[in-house]
Amino acid sequence: MIVRTLEERIGTEFDVDTPNWSSRRLLLKDDGVGFSLHDTVIKAGTETLIWYKHHIEAVYCIEGEGEVELTGSGEKYKIVPGTMYVLNGHERHLLRGGKTDMRVVCVFNPPCTGREVHDEEGAYVASSAN
Repeated sequence: MIVRTLEERIGTEFDVDTPNWSSRRLLLKDDGVGFSLHDTVIKAGTETLIWYKHHIEAVYCIEGEGEVELTGSGEKYKIVPGTMYVLNGHERHLLRGGKTDMRVVCVFNPPCTGREVHDEEGAYVASSAN
Protein backbone atom coordinates (compact mmCIF):
# COMPACT_ATOMS: atom_id res chain seq x y z
CA MET A 1 0.00 0.00 0.00
CA ILE A 2 1.20 3.52 -0.83
CA VAL A 3 0.06 6.49 1.25
CA ARG A 4 1.31 9.99 0.51
CA THR A 5 0.17 13.53 1.15
CA LEU A 6 0.45 16.55 -1.08
CA GLU A 7 2.10 18.47 1.74
CA GLU A 8 5.00 16.00 1.94
CA ARG A 9 5.65 16.34 -1.81
CA ILE A 10 5.61 20.16 -1.98
CA GLY A 11 9.10 21.66 -2.02
CA THR A 12 10.82 18.37 -2.89
CA GLU A 13 12.19 16.90 -6.13
CA PHE A 14 8.60 15.72 -6.79
CA ASP A 15 7.38 19.34 -6.99
CA VAL A 16 8.21 20.66 -10.47
CA ASP A 17 7.59 24.38 -10.89
CA THR A 18 7.66 26.23 -14.23
CA PRO A 19 6.49 29.72 -15.22
CA ASN A 20 3.18 28.24 -16.48
CA TRP A 21 2.44 25.38 -14.10
CA SER A 22 3.48 23.49 -10.99
CA SER A 23 3.17 19.71 -10.92
CA ARG A 24 3.33 17.77 -7.69
CA ARG A 25 3.99 14.17 -8.64
CA LEU A 26 2.18 11.81 -6.27
CA LEU A 27 2.69 8.49 -8.10
CA LEU A 28 5.36 7.75 -10.68
CA LYS A 29 6.66 4.88 -12.81
CA ASP A 30 8.93 3.61 -10.02
CA ASP A 31 5.86 3.03 -7.84
CA GLY A 32 4.92 0.17 -10.20
CA VAL A 33 1.16 0.76 -10.40
CA GLY A 34 0.92 1.27 -14.18
CA PHE A 35 0.03 4.97 -14.21
CA SER A 36 1.25 8.22 -12.70
CA LEU A 37 -0.82 10.71 -10.69
CA HIS A 38 -0.08 14.44 -10.51
CA ASP A 39 -1.66 17.34 -8.61
CA THR A 40 -1.04 20.28 -10.96
CA VAL A 41 -1.67 24.00 -10.77
CA ILE A 42 -2.04 25.83 -14.09
CA LYS A 43 -1.09 29.43 -13.41
CA ALA A 44 -3.60 32.17 -14.20
CA GLY A 45 -3.17 33.92 -17.54
CA THR A 46 -0.73 31.39 -19.01
CA GLU A 47 -0.80 29.43 -22.26
CA THR A 48 1.12 26.18 -22.78
CA LEU A 49 1.42 24.13 -25.96
CA ILE A 50 1.16 20.44 -25.09
CA TRP A 51 1.24 17.33 -27.28
CA TYR A 52 1.51 14.04 -25.43
CA LYS A 53 2.41 11.89 -28.43
CA HIS A 54 3.54 9.00 -26.23
CA HIS A 55 1.10 9.22 -23.29
CA ILE A 56 -2.63 9.24 -22.64
CA GLU A 57 -3.55 11.93 -20.13
CA ALA A 58 -6.78 12.27 -18.17
CA VAL A 59 -7.37 15.59 -16.40
CA TYR A 60 -9.94 16.42 -13.71
CA CYS A 61 -10.40 20.03 -12.59
CA ILE A 62 -10.95 20.57 -8.87
CA GLU A 63 -10.39 24.35 -8.54
CA GLY A 64 -10.29 27.47 -10.70
CA GLU A 65 -10.90 27.84 -14.40
CA GLY A 66 -9.17 27.49 -17.73
CA GLU A 67 -9.53 26.41 -21.32
CA VAL A 68 -8.27 23.72 -23.67
CA GLU A 69 -8.02 24.47 -27.40
CA LEU A 70 -7.30 21.67 -29.86
CA THR A 71 -4.74 23.05 -32.30
CA GLY A 72 -5.90 20.89 -35.20
CA SER A 73 -9.57 21.88 -35.16
CA GLY A 74 -9.62 25.06 -33.09
CA GLU A 75 -12.28 23.52 -30.82
CA LYS A 76 -12.28 25.14 -27.38
CA TYR A 77 -13.45 23.66 -24.10
CA LYS A 78 -14.03 25.65 -20.92
CA ILE A 79 -12.57 23.89 -17.89
CA VAL A 80 -14.18 24.50 -14.48
CA PRO A 81 -14.38 22.41 -11.28
CA GLY A 82 -16.03 19.10 -12.06
CA THR A 83 -14.82 19.02 -15.69
CA MET A 84 -12.82 16.01 -16.89
CA TYR A 85 -11.11 15.61 -20.24
CA VAL A 86 -9.00 12.84 -21.73
CA LEU A 87 -6.45 13.29 -24.51
CA ASN A 88 -7.07 9.75 -25.75
CA GLY A 89 -6.23 10.68 -29.35
CA HIS A 90 -2.90 12.29 -28.45
CA GLU A 91 -4.41 15.66 -29.36
CA ARG A 92 -2.03 18.59 -29.63
CA HIS A 93 -3.54 21.40 -27.60
CA LEU A 94 -3.14 24.75 -25.92
CA LEU A 95 -3.86 24.74 -22.21
CA ARG A 96 -4.75 28.15 -20.87
CA GLY A 97 -5.04 29.32 -17.32
CA GLY A 98 -8.01 31.59 -16.74
CA LYS A 99 -8.47 34.55 -14.43
CA THR A 100 -7.52 32.37 -11.49
CA ASP A 101 -5.10 29.51 -11.03
CA MET A 102 -6.62 26.19 -12.08
CA ARG A 103 -5.88 23.06 -10.04
CA VAL A 104 -6.22 19.72 -11.78
CA VAL A 105 -5.52 16.09 -11.02
CA CYS A 106 -3.79 14.34 -13.95
CA VAL A 107 -3.31 10.65 -14.68
CA PHE A 108 -0.75 9.50 -17.27
CA ASN A 109 -0.45 6.15 -18.99
CA PRO A 110 2.23 4.97 -19.45
CA PRO A 111 3.36 6.41 -16.14
CA CYS A 112 5.76 9.34 -16.03
CA THR A 113 9.15 8.96 -14.39
CA GLY A 114 8.94 12.43 -12.85
CA ARG A 115 11.92 13.78 -14.78
CA GLU A 116 10.11 14.64 -18.02
CA VAL A 117 10.20 18.08 -19.56
CA HIS A 118 8.20 19.30 -22.55
CA ASP A 119 10.21 19.43 -25.78
CA GLU A 120 9.78 22.09 -28.47
CA GLU A 121 6.62 20.33 -29.72
CA GLY A 122 5.09 20.22 -26.23
CA ALA A 123 5.72 16.46 -25.88
CA TYR A 124 7.51 14.24 -23.43
CA VAL A 125 10.15 12.19 -25.24
CA ALA A 126 9.31 8.60 -26.12
CA SER A 127 12.06 7.14 -23.93
CA SER A 128 10.25 8.46 -20.83
CA ALA A 129 7.26 6.28 -21.74
CA ASN A 130 9.29 3.07 -21.45
